[in-house]
Amino acid sequence: MLTVQFLARYREELDCESEQLPWQTDWQTIDDVRQFLTARDGVWTVLNDPRIMCALNQDVCSLQEPLKTGDELAFFPMVTGG
Repeated sequence: MLTVQFLARYREELDCESEQLPWQTDWQTIDDVRQFLTARDGVWTVLNDPRIMCALNQDVCSLQEPLKTGDELAFFPMVTGG
């Protein structure tokens, strides 16, 4: 199982806070999961945002971070400040 959370604008646009996904053996990286989700089309294409940020087990990381079953993944938009 993989827990995926959607934060800030992504949560609003997807109308989804989190999802439990059954583990798939072809998932190697966070980007593999992102591509799986965006293949749903419709509102899910918001995750194609080139500035998307992600965290694995609550640590900010890159889309190329390796995954394992039981991980917690979060997608969120780039944070800006001022």
